[in-house]
Amino acid sequence: MNEQRKTPLFDLHVELGARMVPFAGYSMPVQYELGVKKEHEHTRRACGLFDVSHMGQVLLRGPNPAEALETLVPADLVGLPEGRQRYGLFTAEDGGILDDLMIVNAGDHLYLVVNAACKEQDIAHLRRGLPDHELEVLDRGLLALQGPEAATVMQRLCPEACEMVFMQHGRFTIEGIEVWISRSGYTGEDGFEISVPAEQTEALARRLLAEEEVEAIGLGARDSLRLEAGLCLYGHDIDTTTTPVEAGLIWAIGKPRRRDGERPGGFPGADLILHQVAEKDHQRKRVGLLGEGRAPVREGVELYDGDGNAIGAVCSGGFGPSVGRPVAMGYVSIDQAAIDTVVYAEVRGKRLPMTVTKMPFVQPGYHRG
Repeated sequence: MNEQRKTPLFDLHVELGARMVPFAGYSMPVQYELGVKKEHEHTRRACGLFDVSHMGQVLLRGPNPAEALETLVPADLVGLPEGRQRYGLFTAEDGGILDDLMIVNAGDHLYLVVNAACKEQDIAHLRRGLPDHELEVLDRGLLALQGPEAATVMQRLCPEACEMVFMQHGRFTIEGIEVWISRSGYTGEDGFEISVPAEQTEALARRLLAEEEVEAIGLGARDSLRLEAGLCLYGHDIDTTTTPVEAGLIWAIGKPRRRDGERPGGFPGADLILHQVAEKDHQRKRVGLLGEGRAPVREGVELYDGDGNAIGAVCSGGFGPSVGRPVAMGYVSIDQAAIDTVVYAEVRGKRLPMTVTKMPFVQPGYHRG
């Protein structure tokens, strides 16, 4: 058994009474003394601080880095303005998804944030695919300050960051600490993701936690928050067996990269993916599912139509504290994917009705200006 790695905040998590669990090779806090439900509710109501330092942070340098990265990612990166961030996907030759990531135009280079569980393979994929470019793997902490009061807190520490809108990115100083901040997150709320030198991560986290609105939040609430926001978790809702179109992520395929665009294709799996975009030729789709009662419907549960035919499975599910009902995402046959279709989830021998529903399940709080 390999020893779990620790983020710069490990000692602080223990001090705060966190229950630590193995996650993506790291020892991470799943919850604190508040408990998952109250942590979730606090983030929706006020402001939560998440340790996401296990994520991979990488700088990509070299000739025309945006153009180069477009050979691996279907996003429009050439058209990404400086100081803006965009969601991207690493695609495979058969159209599957290798990982999802965030991409920042930082001027003469790109700043990438990749998933913890995939970061080694992502870095290898980048080095293989872009041998003429320099890849710098960073040793930095990453904090996420999320919730409707996040801007109130940030206004006291770094008012300039509050001038940004959703998916903008900038470099600032907080009480002598140089930070990179994006106005984004993984909860459906307004918020900021703050990259900070590893050795200063704990000092900044303590400073943020000293604000009355802020509570430390663990992975448990992070998962229920992102589920209510309809956001995918790699390895669950998207993976190498799902295409971006099946996953409902067509918006992540930049218009200039599509068949009728200025720079069509050029990324792995482009022929199949762009065929699915243009012809709507796919057999299944990721949908939102709203349950009845209080029994949560978990990942892996089989889904059936009204005639008892198997039509798919749940990929993420649980009880939505803000929704007050079970919520889930799942893949179903295209003919069962229309909004308001009733499907049935088999839980402990019973088939529970669930309704195909628009996502997100909660109203987003993103600050779009």
